[in-house]
Amino acid sequence: MESTLKEITSNGDSVLDMKDKCGVGGGVEDMYGEDRATEDQPITPWTFSVASGYSLLRDPHYNKGLAFTEAERDAHYLRGLLPPTVLSQELQEKRMIHNLRQYQVPLQRYMAMMDLQERNERLFYKLLIDHVEELLPIVYTPTVGEACQKYGSIFRRPQGLFISLKEKGKILEVLKNWPEKSIQVIVVTDGERILGLGDLGCQGMGIPVGKLSLYTALGGVRPSVCLPITIDVGTNNQQLLDNEFYIGLKQKRATGQEYAELLDEFMSAVKQNYGEKVLIQFEDFANHNAFDLLAKYRTTHLVFNDDIQGTASVVLAGLIASLKLLGGTLADHTFLFLGAGEAGTGIAELIALEITKRTSVPLEEARKKIWLVDSKGLVVSSRLESLQHFKKPWAHDHEPVKELIDAVKAIKPTVLIGTSGVGKTFTKEVVETMASLNPKPLIMALSNPTSQAECTAEEAYTWSKGHAIFASGSPFDPFEYEGRTFVSGQANNAYIFPGFGLGIIMSGTIRVHDDMLLAASEALAAQVTEEDYLKGRIYPPFTNIRKISAHIAAEVAAKAYELGLATRLPRPTNLEKYAESCMYTPVYRTYR
Repeated sequence: MESTLKEITSNGDSVLDMKDKCGVGGGVEDMYGEDRATEDQPITPWTFSVASGYSLLRDPHYNKGLAFTEAERDAHYLRGLLPPTVLSQELQEKRMIHNLRQYQVPLQRYMAMMDLQERNERLFYKLLIDHVEELLPIVYTPTVGEACQKYGSIFRRPQGLFISLKEKGKILEVLKNWPEKSIQVIVVTDGERILGLGDLGCQGMGIPVGKLSLYTALGGVRPSVCLPITIDVGTNNQQLLDNEFYIGLKQKRATGQEYAELLDEFMSAVKQNYGEKVLIQFEDFANHNAFDLLAKYRTTHLVFNDDIQGTASVVLAGLIASLKLLGGTLADHTFLFLGAGEAGTGIAELIALEITKRTSVPLEEARKKIWLVDSKGLVVSSRLESLQHFKKPWAHDHEPVKELIDAVKAIKPTVLIGTSGVGKTFTKEVVETMASLNPKPLIMALSNPTSQAECTAEEAYTWSKGHAIFASGSPFDPFEYEGRTFVSGQANNAYIFPGFGLGIIMSGTIRVHDDMLLAASEALAAQVTEEDYLKGRIYPPFTNIRKISAHIAAEVAAKAYELGLATRLPRPTNLEKYAESCMYTPVYRTYR
């Protein structure tokens, strides 16, 4: 027996004599010297390609936790690796939502949800879909804002790709490091303008991760084709630069040619690696880059800026829906914006395009119904020379006005829209003036997160004595005023971009056209019911969001086919049914 053992050891020694020579106990030789190597001695990180039960439990794509059946446990070497109980996905979901509700702090719920996503992908999406109204504020705004602020401290494992200035000249190689090879949607940020929180640098990764989880949960886009990316060019946030736990480049932001060259290399590499039909969604870029990037790449790539175009589309949907309460057409109303950045000007332009489409008046004429207030006051023609290029179309003839309240009194708007990123700017005087000018003023406080909202639902309803129609960017609880319960609408981009993206993917669209955004707005507005209007809502509830997304996807795809931008031929007969058939469902699969 001893001689046989000697023949199969590496040096002819008996296993009985190897006790002192092994790097680990139990008679297993440390073949690669991993356990004996010091920190300075490099080793090769060997892995095994054959799947075992243990690795299956650690693969979030296939792991089912306690839902593995008795037969699956035998077939996949799981015996003993799990407790004996078999739990259905429904019971797992029930247990998980119960556990989440025990946490008092929203960030703890966020972290628990991210842990679940990394552990059991299908259960994560099942939970999010079935409890969408409860969990959307956790995985998305407003909690994702706090998560980004603290991302360095809560970072556990990468959920997307980090491309920094260090990777310049090697971005194509970096893209190839991502394990999934067939990518259809990329959400990318450079972290310079995260929600209303400013420059969070590399920690902005929470935004692409959150957005893409909604692409899957709300739009049915498969998680394996989604890729979150953060481009790290540094940060001008001194607190982050001084923070020892900051995970990004510790340098001031690169600008000018250096920035442009990195972005250009990135866009070229994406197209080279994933093809013409990968949708690139720009997210939370600062104004000075957002407009330029969209203008530069919209004719050569399939690009979409959610802050400019997604926000515009969802707000326009609310405006179209609100006409049933306000009366008249869009062209009959006057719009005043507080905030003239990418969101404000993007919404304004889409409103003007919709007015033009409905009335055939020239675009320049339609723009005259829309007024903007920025940090220096009303945007007027006498300021033309000093205005950024994206504000110039909105500089109308009017004497200068400094304060918002004076602009409200001078312009007499029927609709007041806040995209300033500054909280508490719709004061009691502003709301009362809007109510004195209009029987039903429409007030949209769109800035995120909740702390940055221009006013709360309670303030809007109270100060207008219950006459206001109110919508916000972040969610507010229902509010009772003089015996009537108001349920405010949430002008949340999550209504639009998941369905919009699904429509683009399923039709093989190669470019985004403004008419597709208008189609998405009209499709969403059509989903608002009489019951919603009675509660004061101008958006449908999120509980039906997957059906809404399928409807939006069908309308977007139809417009793409009409414009000749769709490449998936022949066109399906029933686009809505086709959209539903394309949607990912997160129920567990049976393994053989």
